[in-house]
Amino acid sequence: MSVVSEVSLDGTKLTIAIKGRFDFGSHQIFREAYERFYKVSDVYVVDLKETTYMDSSALGMLLLLRDHAGGDDAEVQVINISSDVRKILAISNFDKLFDIN
Repeated sequence: MSVVSEVSLDGTKLTIAIKGRFDFGSHQIFREAYERFYKVSDVYVVDLKETTYMDSSALGMLLLLRDHAGGDDAEVQVINISSDVRKILAISNFDKLFDIN
């Protein structure tokens, strides 16, 4: 599992790409992917294009990211999700909390 984070040139968007399993074992590295930046970004994008597995602890990590980003006022997008992950997010009502594409 790897997590790669990239800030846009203007510093307003942070993209976090998760490759492999997104589970409890990735908690620390996922958290560091957004906490290591001095400035809180305006937009956070979580790219799950290369994510092969996602469990309930990953849902918790997404909630922690949302809180870090500003809670209800945050703009957090989850992109490139598989149909299985889409079902998990829908059942959990995460489609109400995140912009899912």
